[in-house]
Amino acid sequence: MRFLRILLIIGLVLAGLFVAADRWAVGYAEDELADRIHIGQGLAGSTEVEIHGFPFLTQALSYELDQVDVRLKGVEASADGRKMRITEFDAGFHDVTLKSDYSGGTAGSVDGSALVSYEDLTKASQSGVVLTYGGAPGKVKVTATVEILGRAITRSVVSTVTLVDGNTVRVRADEVPGEGIPGVEGMVRKKTDFDRRIDGLPKGIELSGLTSDAAGVHLSIGGKDVVLAGS
Repeated sequence: MRFLRILLIIGLVLAGLFVAADRWAVGYAEDELADRIHIGQGLAGSTEVEIHGFPFLTQALSYELDQVDVRLKGVEASADGRKMRITEFDAGFHDVTLKSDYSGGTAGSVDGSALVSYEDLTKASQSGVVLTYGGAPGKVKVTATVEILGRAITRSVVSTVTLVDGNTVRVRADEVPGEGIPGVEGMVRKKTDFDRRIDGLPKGIELSGLTSDAAGVHLSIGGKDVVLAGS
């Protein structure tokens, strides 16, 4: 019995050491991947990476990971050639196959979301236009100043925001104050209505949907065979 107890204690100690080594290895891998993504995407904010599955070492030795979650803040994308900051990018990379030297890899599929705050969307829109929440999903309020008969007039309109052509955010006013008055609607819509094509997301990522709430505009993201950092 004493011998069996000693074997049990040794087994528990070895198991504890394996778990500790495994957790250290996954922590190191998460930090390395976060650094590569941060540099590769030219981020101004932070990068967080979480690798799922246990044991990690077994996955790493087989060059396959079940799931890698990535959260980015401050992604510098572009909108029609102008810089556009994506406030937060949160995605799960599934069925990841690593390169033999661990310098990168490919995810079989990706799902998640991206958030563009109204402040960042305002910066990407036309000069003098301010965007805020429109009070309902898919709605934004656009405030603009136009000059009519020599007078500067500020007006706010509730607009519908949609995703078109796969990667373009479209904002269109539902109604314009002064509709029916010659020239007024056109002047207002020239400022309040606009399209912004979003480019510069990680390679292989596609936009699949859009809605809005008090936090900003939310974009649904997805993709297949998505290339990870370093590939």
